[in-house]
Amino acid sequence: MNERIGKVRKIIAGKALDGLIVTERANTFYLSGFTGSSSYLLIGMHRTWLVVDFRYTIQAREQVCADIEVVEHGDTFLDTLDGIIADEGMDSIGFEGNDLTYSEYERFKARLPHARKLESIGDEIDMLRIRKDEGEIETIAQAVGIGDQVFDRILKTIRPGITELELAAEIEYQMRRLGAAGPSFATIVASGERSAMCHAAASTNRIKPGDALILDFGVIYRNYCSDMTRTIFIGDPSEEMKKIYRIVSEAQLAALECLSSGMKARDADKVARDIIALEGYGAHFGHSLGHGVGIEIHEEPRLAGKSEDVLLDGMVFSVEPGIYVEGLGGVRIEDMVALTGGKPRNLTRSTKEMIIL
Repeated sequence: MNERIGKVRKIIAGKALDGLIVTERANTFYLSGFTGSSSYLLIGMHRTWLVVDFRYTIQAREQVCADIEVVEHGDTFLDTLDGIIADEGMDSIGFEGNDLTYSEYERFKARLPHARKLESIGDEIDMLRIRKDEGEIETIAQAVGIGDQVFDRILKTIRPGITELELAAEIEYQMRRLGAAGPSFATIVASGERSAMCHAAASTNRIKPGDALILDFGVIYRNYCSDMTRTIFIGDPSEEMKKIYRIVSEAQLAALECLSSGMKARDADKVARDIIALEGYGAHFGHSLGHGVGIEIHEEPRLAGKSEDVLLDGMVFSVEPGIYVEGLGGVRIEDMVALTGGKPRNLTRSTKEMIIL
């Protein structure tokens, strides 16, 4: 993490600032190791402070990396921050403009009088996280592995009559049994015609014979996320649903095979989108091909038609084409991929063969 702080200091120096206040939770963890819900991380050119309240003092001291000073705030967070800024002679302070609200910015101006200049650095800290190191990739791979085990277990519990909510609860129970801290997002279980809703919340709808069943879930493991989707069928699907499954499977495989470091993210999206459009379902694939995954479930890069991102080694992202037909149902297949050595490494092991229960 000292290397990560060093990269931040280059940003600070490049903008002729004296320090930077980090407020975004994922970035705080990335730079310090602290997982609490409330803190301010102040990075100077030679020293770094994590300001916390009484609830987190012990936790912070146990979690933060070397060379970060844990400070329990006095009257308020900002009074304590301003005292450090004054003691260190910092005049110009950066902040995460993509995270700080306008009201918080106004509080910064009012309560940090020794910071004579406040300047947004936008999302530059987020962009440091876009390329994962080997340790991060392996942790994400372990998270994905838990998801694979959950899928294997959940197949044994699916039966007609069970509700989507009951199935979602079982999925989340199994991920915790396998060592996950919990779900990385609200588990999606959508059956029958509801599977045509891309992000349907699990409902009291009961699964019945003939249904397509979309299972989209992820876990949090050691503070990193996973994401996977599989579509299965309860009894024999209709001929059109079989066709849709085949098309989505072909589109996903083609997108996976085309991936390489240095390519434009939008080109990967186009490979899958063109296959689906050629089969006449272009209007039914309305979301992007994929998104970055890491400490947060949605990160850069974006594999979308208008994305300007370039895929590079160290990036970890989903590949998830889908077709959704209102009144009929939907199919989505999603794997997670890491780019290493210029090539894709598929982290997801669960079968993508059509499963009919």
